[in-house]
Amino acid sequence: MTDRVLVELHSHTRASRDGWMRPADLVRAARARGLHRIAVTDHNTLSGARAAQALAPDLVIVGEEVLTTEGELLGWFVREEVPAGLPPLEAAQRLKAQGAVVALAHPFDTWRQAFRGETLAQLLPWLDAVEGFNARTRKPGANAAARAWAQAHGLPVVSGSDAHLAWEVGRAATLLPPFATADELRQALQAAQPRGRPAPLWVNVGSRLAVLLHRWGRLRLPAGSETPHSPQA
Repeated sequence: MTDRVLVELHSHTRASRDGWMRPADLVRAARARGLHRIAVTDHNTLSGARAAQALAPDLVIVGEEVLTTEGELLGWFVREEVPAGLPPLEAAQRLKAQGAVVALAHPFDTWRQAFRGETLAQLLPWLDAVEGFNARTRKPGANAAARAWAQAHGLPVVSGSDAHLAWEVGRAATLLPPFATADELRQALQAAQPRGRPAPLWVNVGSRLAVLLHRWGRLRLPAGSETPHSPQA
């Protein structure tokens, strides 16, 4: 067994309203990029992640990107969906109550949404990591601010591509010791080695187009999935 695994911790299928990929497309892209694990973190739904995990249980971690009243949280090893629109602390507590691993998603990217300072202080005891590099973050200094905040508070830093298109998968990933469970991931995060490159602007245009195609019924969701949610690209 390798002593390090390359993990994509932030990705979306078309179960997100701004996503293009079918679960099979995401699995195929992850394997082609040499990823050992990939967390599928659709917006406020587990349908795409569950469909992807059914195709590749050795590869896929069921996750969720939860929109709160301020910013967004990433949950990994999620068993039950957490609805959008909750206060951040309640959302984090719901994730933790089911044993999920919890991280801040692009926490200082105010061009999307961001947490207030007092909210970050409330969340601190419930966090396992901070996304210190998000490949889709456009606001100057936002990724650096996330890394600095994480370092100041003794939290591991991870990278995420925030992939909505197959081309993006693995563009930002994190090297970790091998893990199989939520508790093992928490331990592995202590040795996280984030890496990645910014995504070009055209991927955001692709997400906006996906929103329109979803609206027009041109992008089908995985069988049995519910209506997706995604206020942001």
